[in-house]
Amino acid sequence: MKINKAIYYLFGASVLVTAVSCNNFLDTEPITEQGIPVANPLKTATDAENRMNTIYAAFGNEYWQLDYGMNGDSQTDISYAGADNVQNFQQDEYRIIATNTNITRDWKYIYGFINDCNMILNYVDEINDPALTAARKAEMKSEASIMRALYYFHAVQLWGDVPLVTKAVIGVNSGNFDEVYSQVYPARKTVQEAYDLIIADLEGAIANAPAGSEKYRANKNFAYGLLAKANATKPNPDWAKVKQYTSNIAGVNLLPVYDNLFDGLHEANAESIFEADGNAGSVWAWGSSMFLGTDWKKFNVPSNDLVKTFSDAGDTQRMNSSIHFSPVAWSDNYWPSTNYPFMYKMRKTDGTQNFYVMRYADILLLKAEAAVRTADYTGAAGYINQVRSRVGMAPVTVSSETDGIAKVLAERKMELAFEGQRWFDLKRTGTAVAILSQQKDGNGNILPYAANINQNRLLWPIPQGQRDNNQNLTQNPGY
Repeated sequence: MKINKAIYYLFGASVLVTAVSCNNFLDTEPITEQGIPVANPLKTATDAENRMNTIYAAFGNEYWQLDYGMNGDSQTDISYAGADNVQNFQQDEYRIIATNTNITRDWKYIYGFINDCNMILNYVDEINDPALTAARKAEMKSEASIMRALYYFHAVQLWGDVPLVTKAVIGVNSGNFDEVYSQVYPARKTVQEAYDLIIADLEGAIANAPAGSEKYRANKNFAYGLLAKANATKPNPDWAKVKQYTSNIAGVNLLPVYDNLFDGLHEANAESIFEADGNAGSVWAWGSSMFLGTDWKKFNVPSNDLVKTFSDAGDTQRMNSSIHFSPVAWSDNYWPSTNYPFMYKMRKTDGTQNFYVMRYADILLLKAEAAVRTADYTGAAGYINQVRSRVGMAPVTVSSETDGIAKVLAERKMELAFEGQRWFDLKRTGTAVAILSQQKDGNGNILPYAANINQNRLLWPIPQGQRDNNQNLTQNPGY
């Protein structure tokens, strides 16, 4: 393949190290001094704004509409895979293989999103258009940095060591060949290096990020929240930083009524830190129909364990807001057709419901976790009880680190069910194998596949197709 054809294909796909064959890109005729022109793809203010719209339009993508919830919940005691997709069953039952198509597409999606962010970060400063002010350029770069950090945070938690692609390649010549090669055939970087990039992106973005009141944009509060989460999750967590960054979040508070968070009538509310604007005009939130409805068997079916957790705690408010039971035309090994559960936080199936990327209750419980880790047990209980009191739950006390982490996890399980958090909560706290190996069915029997979970299964395999195209990608242990 001629190099100009390879470059054209790469740019048309718009997903670096994702959908294209790196061999097609580099296994070509010798590159001359001229090569392929390295010209700014963003010429005008409109070009830049369109690229920013692309970054936010990603919330209508399959990754956010379907996979994110499946990854965070169906791999845990929150839910079963549901439906009939064998790829999802592999995730649910901790027997993923390197050719799993869900894993492959999520890699492609995440690195495609990162590439969109890199387009702004690499090229917006070169635009010479009076309509694009220096202040707006700085703001765009801040938003793109925050979003890139978000996607690398997802990637490092899913795969561990990951490539760190920071350039959107638009051309190649003899002068930039080595840089192009490193971006098209990237090697994996360590988890620590990934967190260093995430934290640097976020810290550098805060000064020019939109105000926290801008709920539909990557704003200052969201950057602080991601910084707190990154510092809690990275190797050797920095709990002082977690406390600092969660305390920097301002202008948000818990909604008085839990169900108002999900009824579709309280968009961009006081508890929201960052949410996707789900409506047919910007982000069509089609994913709701993947989880709710009696026309076919849905994904992310609430587990017996979750229902029991709510019931044992007497937590009727959050259960009724999170799970909807209905008669259906099917049954399975877990639930009868007469009373079948569906996740219920995304209730509007017409594509118009917003969904949260981060909200304040999540941050309060992260503050509780940081307090536990620093032996402030009274403070930890106070944060937990703020969340509990909203739904009429009795206050708790915390007596030790072990007791505190268990209570934080229990509260996060009930508060944040079906918001894509559980898998990452269990991994962050080092409790995933112990808890998930004891999952039980409705009769109290340990599920057969619970025995499959082990430390290796806490990371996904690097997709085999990516390794076939890039000899610099190593595989995770156990795959």
